[in-house]
Amino acid sequence: MSPLKMGSKQVKAVSAEELTSRSAALEQAVETGGRELDPAAVAAARAVVDKIGERISKAGNHTVVALAGATGSGKSSLFNALVGAEVAVVGARRPTTSRPVAAVWGDEDATELLDWLSVSQRHHVAPGATDATRVTPWTLDGLVLLDLPDFDSRVVAHREESERVLELVDVFVWVTDPQKYADARLHDDYLRVLATHDAVTVVVLNQSDRLTGDATGQIRKDLTRLAADDGIRGLQVITTSATTGVGVDDLRMRLATAVAAQNAAQHRLLADVSASAATLRGGVAPTEPTLPESVDAELVDALSRAAGIPTVVAAVERDYRNQAWGRTGWPFTRWVRALRPDPMKRLRLNTRDAVEEKLAVTAGDVRTVLGRSSLPPPTPAARSAVELATRRVGDQAAEGLPNRWAQAVADAATPAGPELADALDQAVVGTSLKMRAPLWWRLFGAAQLVLALVAVLGFGWLAVLVVMGWLALPDIDTPRLGPLPYPLLMLVGGLLLGLGLAALARALGRRGARRRGRQIRRRLTDKVAEVAGERIVGPVRAVLERHRQTRESLDRAEQISRR
Repeated sequence: MSPLKMGSKQVKAVSAEELTSRSAALEQAVETGGRELDPAAVAAARAVVDKIGERISKAGNHTVVALAGATGSGKSSLFNALVGAEVAVVGARRPTTSRPVAAVWGDEDATELLDWLSVSQRHHVAPGATDATRVTPWTLDGLVLLDLPDFDSRVVAHREESERVLELVDVFVWVTDPQKYADARLHDDYLRVLATHDAVTVVVLNQSDRLTGDATGQIRKDLTRLAADDGIRGLQVITTSATTGVGVDDLRMRLATAVAAQNAAQHRLLADVSASAATLRGGVAPTEPTLPESVDAELVDALSRAAGIPTVVAAVERDYRNQAWGRTGWPFTRWVRALRPDPMKRLRLNTRDAVEEKLAVTAGDVRTVLGRSSLPPPTPAARSAVELATRRVGDQAAEGLPNRWAQAVADAATPAGPELADALDQAVVGTSLKMRAPLWWRLFGAAQLVLALVAVLGFGWLAVLVVMGWLALPDIDTPRLGPLPYPLLMLVGGLLLGLGLAALARALGRRGARRRGRQIRRRLTDKVAEVAGERIVGPVRAVLERHRQTRESLDRAEQISRR
């Protein structure tokens, strides 16, 4: 495989491996970012990938060259001059060519290739039919030359047929004439659009016999300038005349060069990949925004309020105080607290982790899977805070992205309301709120029982003494501490110390409740942060990752080997 040389410009040969790799990169980009890319560009890219697979599967080493031009440019006459026979119909009536005509050089069968091109009019050029071998030692064997309908034909079917075949050929030979060489149709719709295909582009100024020498040079220079404006720099225009034969041999030599390189198809297909990738690249940003590793604190705070965490924390603190006072309070009034509703049961939550409540743990686990809490729904203010926070995350992640990608990020940052609410509720229900009774509860409880027992014994002792006095029984020597008898000291001391210990327990219970509330808040907040990472930040990161993969795939596909 030799380098492709079009005029004085030599281009590095394209290997099949490189073409396959770039095509695979384009296909990967379309698969990864197809939903956020322009549908028309995606369809065109898929067509390019399919075309590559079809073209490289065709047997043989043929090079397909198309003569394309406007009405009256004389491309059919030039086609016949290159073939050396009157194959294409030439006449005064326009348009003359309605269907593509093919001329095939060499003995290798081109039937499969021409069937793929849907070209039914075929002519096999017999060896020696042209005098090209006397001009150059190169051969045209392997050349498939097509004469196309006019690309500016007033007949829509002719224009469509020309454009269809131009999508499939390997080398473009744009035939123009002194009257239409600056035509906008040629430059705007073809040369400029196919500027990346300069390695397989030839421009022919036909009908040069109608010009003087000075005029020919001026038009060639102007045509070269126009092509440079179109993006094709260093273009060498071939001047021909199908009538006099001037320049026909030069064009044959140029085509023979493309045939000898056996690389024009790869160049054309690789240029298609590059052009398609460049078009798709317009829908991808140069880079992606970087999200912080941690979940946004404002988002977590908004979700925490929407999940009812303040309500849960308040219930946990209230439950802690109730349990503390119930276990350490004055024994004679503890029963009153049993009449109060359990704040955790009202929310279908559970904080207890005592040995006697192991069965409740199992019930709580089942509720985590099958049930829901009874937390009140979020307030409108809480819902608005969540919307603002998620929108802020979406805006931060979408900064600098094209509209389609920015919308995808915004959609990812705004999950469906019921789904997010269910996830938050399950996070709350699935978070362990249980606790073990602090040691001071047991100590205070035991002390209260002892003090209560002392008070009861003192009261009983005094009652016995009163009854004995009422029955006028002999006095019993009662131990005293100074003027106060022991029974009175036991009764009053047990009551007063019990009440004092209960007051201290209430103060310690409030303090412990606040500390327990902070612990539960942190635990629940961590769970909410996990939900935010899974349901909001995670999908946003996934969109940005798809953008990165798409961008890198397009960069690989768009890269062109240059000398």
